[in-house]
Amino acid sequence: MRKLTFLLRPSWVILAAVVAVFAYLCFTVLAPWQLGKNTTTSHRNQLIADSVGAAPIDITTVLGSSADDDSHTEWRKVTAAGTYVPDSTVLVRLRHLDGAPGYSVLTTFRLDDGRVLLIDRGLVAAVDGSRPPPIPDPPAGPQRLEARVRMSEGITPGKDPSVQDGYRQVYSIDTTQEAAFLQQPLTPIPTGERGGYLQLDENQPGVFTPTPLPQLDAGPYLSYGLQWLAFGIMAPLGLGYFLYAELRERRREKVSPTTQPAEAVAATPPTPAGTESPTPTPAAPPTTEARLADRYGRGRD
Repeated sequence: MRKLTFLLRPSWVILAAVVAVFAYLCFTVLAPWQLGKNTTTSHRNQLIADSVGAAPIDITTVLGSSADDDSHTEWRKVTAAGTYVPDSTVLVRLRHLDGAPGYSVLTTFRLDDGRVLLIDRGLVAAVDGSRPPPIPDPPAGPQRLEARVRMSEGITPGKDPSVQDGYRQVYSIDTTQEAAFLQQPLTPIPTGERGGYLQLDENQPGVFTPTPLPQLDAGPYLSYGLQWLAFGIMAPLGLGYFLYAELRERRREKVSPTTQPAEAVAATPPTPAGTESPTPTPAAPPTTEARLADRYGRGRD
């Protein structure tokens, strides 16, 4: 055990603590975080893929779904019958259309049964990259829409709704926020975590450029999660290697000789008593001629 007492030094204690904390975070925080994102993305991709070939269902069926079906509601294709609510346009800032600044155009839609839903009409390009263009009102009268259910994005902290350039503007699509901003009793579509809204498909009444669907790519989250697991394993192994190297070096120093070999001692002639040991005279370096003679064999008898 005395061989391991050096582990109580502050440097080794700190190193061991850092490795332990890092490995703990890898296994309990970092890897689960990335693997969880991979699971969420894969679930989303599966819902989108399933909805592509599925026939749309009536929105009233979704509104009446149970809590157990909420997690499968987003991205579902639905139909809605009713009328657009006049003077209910809201623009969502910081969107992009074909790589240029743009806005998402929101409005409300009253179903035939009286419930009001939030509708995303699509994207429009900004004027000069900073101002909204004129937004035409949606068509009046009874309409039948085909759309997809989307989950609310949540509220952006510190960015409150405002009125700019003659339009109500927000920074995210959130049913609760838009209901308070428009002072309309919007009905949130059950989507599991947050109330949802409808995103219009192409060729629908009142649609602009439809918001594109996400690409069905799982992303790098799985590989990132496996990398964090690998890091969590490699860190203790690296500490073990350093410990082994330290022990090996200490063992090597312990067995290394500290005195002159016996052969060298025996070959040294004894010095008579009462006399000083002769100081060895360093040999003079060989001359150039001597080096050449030794190399080429010249000048030898």
